[in-house]
Amino acid sequence: MRNFFLMLILGILLATASCNNKNKALIPETALGWKLGAGTYTFNRFTFFEAIDKIDSCGLKYAEIFPEHIIGGGINGTMDYNMNADTRNAVLKKINDKGITIIAYGVVTPKSDSAWRKLFEFGKLMGIQTFTSEPDEKDMPLISRLCDEYKINVAIHNHPYPKHYWNPDTILAAIKGQSMHIGACADIGHWIRSGLNPVECLKKLEGHILHIHMKDLEYREGKDDGEEDRDVHWGAGIADVNGIIKELKRQNFKGMISAEYERNWKNNVPDVIESVKYFRKALR
Repeated sequence: MRNFFLMLILGILLATASCNNKNKALIPETALGWKLGAGTYTFNRFTFFEAIDKIDSCGLKYAEIFPEHIIGGGINGTMDYNMNADTRNAVLKKINDKGITIIAYGVVTPKSDSAWRKLFEFGKLMGIQTFTSEPDEKDMPLISRLCDEYKINVAIHNHPYPKHYWNPDTILAAIKGQSMHIGACADIGHWIRSGLNPVECLKKLEGHILHIHMKDLEYREGKDDGEEDRDVHWGAGIADVNGIIKELKRQNFKGMISAEYERNWKNNVPDVIESVKYFRKALR
């Protein structure tokens, strides 16, 4: 009987190990220290609670919060960092129940010293690791001190030209001499929209990349309709996704890669799923 129980326990341990190995094979980015997730902004036509469900249905367990997202679930208000404790606890329960980990929050740019501190207090209570932001350069010393105090990153995001941080050179100049917790949020699609090569931009920012906004865009020859280049499944557009992966590996990047798909807004879960499949296949 004793041998039977020993064999049973051994069988369970082997089955568990096999299951864990299978799960690791399904998520190859884990071995690299990459946290592949999605921004809730991708699902902004739905409530935040619905967006969390959608991220889970994409096979992802990490999220970046869009601050203006309507919460839902019978809770009033948005995911603004000024939310009260009851709202914050309800949000945390939803996230924890779904098994989602919130890594980042943004794009968010407070306008006063007290607001910046309130943001960092919110981040501490929510377990946030990185704020994506486009701060005024005059606020950098304050932000640097808060980053060191709270041990939370601020990753400067690049909206397209003519926004202030569209070029990596501007980001590098802004963060020079500041906390090691201040770096770049590399938005691949927006670099393409600015006429920049994402791989070359990543190379320029080596050692300072804290967070990635991953997109791929279509190429439309002779585009003159005033519209932005539109999102497509990763690997189907003009972003060199394989080159981006190779460069991030070379730099030994560690952080979150936030999937964004800003098209087909009311039914883009299948688009995110296909992009994730391509990304994980490319990693292998």
